[in-house]
Amino acid sequence: MRTWNDLEPGRVFFYFAEICKIPHGSHHLKEISNYLADFAASHHLAYIQDGAGNLIISKEASEGYGSEKGIILQGHIDMVAVHKPELQINMETDPVRPVIDGDVIRAEGTSLGGDDGIAVAYALAILEDDTILHPYLEVILTTDEEVGMDGARVIDLSSLKGSRMLNLDTEEEGHFLIGCAGGARVDHIFQADRVFTEGIAVLCKITGLTGGHSGTEIQKGRANSNVLTGRLLRVLQASIKPAVFALDGGLADNAIPRETQISFLVAEQEQEKTEQTIRKFEKMIQSEYQKRDPEIQIETIYQGVMQQECVDQKTLQKLTDALIAMPDGVQVMSAEIPGLVQTSLNNGVLKIDEKRCFFVTSIRSSVKSQKEALIEKAVTITRLAGGITKIRGDYPGWEYRQNSPFRELCLKIYREMYKKEPIVEAIHAGVECGILIEKRSELDCVSIGPDMESIHTTEEKLSIASVQRVWEYILRVLSAKEE
Repeated sequence: MRTWNDLEPGRVFFYFAEICKIPHGSHHLKEISNYLADFAASHHLAYIQDGAGNLIISKEASEGYGSEKGIILQGHIDMVAVHKPELQINMETDPVRPVIDGDVIRAEGTSLGGDDGIAVAYALAILEDDTILHPYLEVILTTDEEVGMDGARVIDLSSLKGSRMLNLDTEEEGHFLIGCAGGARVDHIFQADRVFTEGIAVLCKITGLTGGHSGTEIQKGRANSNVLTGRLLRVLQASIKPAVFALDGGLADNAIPRETQISFLVAEQEQEKTEQTIRKFEKMIQSEYQKRDPEIQIETIYQGVMQQECVDQKTLQKLTDALIAMPDGVQVMSAEIPGLVQTSLNNGVLKIDEKRCFFVTSIRSSVKSQKEALIEKAVTITRLAGGITKIRGDYPGWEYRQNSPFRELCLKIYREMYKKEPIVEAIHAGVECGILIEKRSELDCVSIGPDMESIHTTEEKLSIASVQRVWEYILRVLSAKEE
């Protein structure tokens, strides 16, 4: 059985394991940011740590590389911290527990954080090693990328000396990202009155869905448990008028939700009708998604008679109207790049709290005007349904750069090392290059990374062999001199 000491490159995996020990879900990054600052200080490296927790760490050029253009390595320090519902864990305080499983690393019951912990591990391993040849080197590590690229928005890049940037936030080895979609989050909020109600309590879970990343996997047409919950609510409202007192679906707005649970009260005489309605709906959606989500099911638990403060029927109707009317999934495919999603919407989070019902949509598009139009459509739907909206995390796309000497250098090195053609592409997911280029227009960017599967989910996997190959590739790029 392989152990951590068996893995190569050893220092990359050492730092990846260290990062896993520090909780670093979005919005909870003080500890990991300070760890990185302490690393820089202990290695006598110049660094800037700003109020948002972003870091810029710099290292002087190796001997013989002082005249070469500087290179920037860039990644983000936060992860989408999700866990299996049955696992008792607080991901704000508890570490990720990585496991070596053959040629991959996964986590016990949680997301792994390979996105983008591996970028941080690469950077630290390079920064500490004085035998690695490189020009003037700067490492940009940003915060809260997964929740709207908030760190990249506020970071001050005025001190940067380099103009060539290697972003390390791509999940397919051999794929060179040269453009991406822009996006925004929209909160859809319905203020709710509570009504004291008595009846049979029903806990209903839509579960067994595959889920996935709302950027890289939205085109697969998988079921969205929040969207299905809206449909189920409409069906139930037509027959039994459920009194809803709890609703919880999805873990992140940029992940396709795999499970939504709803708790409601029904009149005692309506229990049998409720079960029949749910089973009929379950059969219908199983038929719809038999190829894409074959494990989909609805679990129902009847918990006896109780009294609860429930959302008033008028607000529940408004919420359901908005859920039913809201677009879902791919809206437009690119006419220029075959197979590329151009515009999409994902309903990632659906909840009820003490005063409101709300859901959060993630909107993406590589065309600015289409992004703005879809945001306006989503806002209008919620307004007409009687709710209010809040737009946040609006970020620009990364437009293709026609003249890119750094891209050509990276592609040339890849061809020499791998003896095959790389895949050069734009993607529907977002990376921070677009925001950083807005701050420093001269940045010449390429995005790469090792193979990862099912990021943002509890099935996330990081390829060990791919990490090593990409490491060797990065070192070749760093050591290459301009002709």
